[in-house]
Amino acid sequence: MANDDKFKKVISHAKEYGYVFQSSEIYDGLSAVYDYAQNGAELKKNIRDYWWKAMVQMHDNIVGIDAAIFMHPTTWKASGHVDAFNDPLIDNKDSKKRYRADVLVEDFREKILQKINKDVAKAKKRFGDAFNESEFRSTNGNVLRRQKQMDEITVELTRVQEESDLEGFKQLILDLGIVCPVSGSKNWTDVKQFNLMFGTKLGASAESAMDLYLRPETAQGIFVNFLNVQKTGRMKIPFGIAQTGKAFRNEIVARQFIFRMREFEQMEMQFFIKPGTQKEWFDYWKETRLKWHKSLGLGEENYRFHDHEKLAHYADAATDIEFNFPFGFKELEGIHSRTDFDLKQHEEFSGKKLQYFDHEEKANYTPYVLETSIGLDRMFLAVFSNSLVEEELENNTTRTVLKLPAVLAPTKAAVFPLVKKDGLPDVAKQIVEDLKWDFNVFYDEKDAVGKRYRRQDANGTPFCITVDHDTLEDNTVTIRHRDTMEQKRVKIEDLKDIIKAEVDVKHWLMRMK
Repeated sequence: MANDDKFKKVISHAKEYGYVFQSSEIYDGLSAVYDYAQNGAELKKNIRDYWWKAMVQMHDNIVGIDAAIFMHPTTWKASGHVDAFNDPLIDNKDSKKRYRADVLVEDFREKILQKINKDVAKAKKRFGDAFNESEFRSTNGNVLRRQKQMDEITVELTRVQEESDLEGFKQLILDLGIVCPVSGSKNWTDVKQFNLMFGTKLGASAESAMDLYLRPETAQGIFVNFLNVQKTGRMKIPFGIAQTGKAFRNEIVARQFIFRMREFEQMEMQFFIKPGTQKEWFDYWKETRLKWHKSLGLGEENYRFHDHEKLAHYADAATDIEFNFPFGFKELEGIHSRTDFDLKQHEEFSGKKLQYFDHEEKANYTPYVLETSIGLDRMFLAVFSNSLVEEELENNTTRTVLKLPAVLAPTKAAVFPLVKKDGLPDVAKQIVEDLKWDFNVFYDEKDAVGKRYRRQDANGTPFCITVDHDTLEDNTVTIRHRDTMEQKRVKIEDLKDIIKAEVDVKHWLMRMK
């Protein structure tokens, strides 16, 4: 299935099975704003809980907070968002569509990389076991030519970004011959900067109201609470503060479903460390966060690190964990060494001392910060899109199955009576009553069992439990596994342990060890 076709199917499936709806759809919707439906809300909650347990509960030196969305406006002056939170935008005069200039260039570069990977794949298929990939990449003319082009693009892209050279940005787009995806033309406007923060007001009247912003990130709520948490929690360096919550950005070029939205949720952790130890902790959190992602079994080949060529002025190291979405590798999580910029800025603008007294060193210092930041909505999309597959079965039929990691699945088990009579529904409903204390379970008695299986496959439910006439005799049921379609006869009293063994968070997080 082509990537575009798969992505369309992902979007369609998300709506059809109650995962994601367009916001305000009855009023023709609101661009780049989405609602999480009954199953989507559960999947999103399970991802959030899986992150929280791994990040907070399993670390003795990390605690969580829930800071307010509204913050004093000086917060955003101190953080640099008021003056520098901008995207470079460019319009196509023929299609009237607006794009982020940096994304246009990055997508062009990614296409070159895909060509290189295609050449490598062809050569690997041709030469088989005798293929030496590193030698091929270092000697093949096409690969070398394309790699050189990528490197030149990277150098120039970094330059125009660092120098805020908007004319150079446009010239780079023109030199590369980048066309508008809609019109196919190269008729571009100049590049302009656009601030992404949403403004609002706080107060009883327009005359006395204070100008505020909806927070564009959750990190600042952690920084301004650094000292409160450190003192009340008696935290010792190194320690972390974690938070999940909504953030808001006026994305002019919002696209790709829930990948880039105007209202989104972040899962962030700021780790406060002794200056001079940032390299050690940067490497630690790179490895730890990648292990967390891989624990979900979405395929190691779907992850890669992308080190930043252009560093923010406050950072001394930055990398992204990228995931292979249906539209290519894109950022899923950022890991940044932020130095002491944030605490020093808030110290300067607030006039309050934000330092740590190190009892071993007998000295005060401003801690450095190591940040991990992941978009919950992007994580949702990564899990959902990777899990949706169409399988060819042995009887020449196909089934659509959503192979969500069992630990994240909204519904853990569906319980069916084989028929709607002879007391089978009563037994099935009693099983539901017993299991729902520990798991989300679903009762279904409509249609033939085969159709019910297919519905639950498409919904991502790991187990189906069928009550039949033998159940009345021996107190056993048939349990069917979603991924293998294997069916086993088990005792009703064993159902809880069987399900728990597959969906328990510990079972999945232990893969990180």
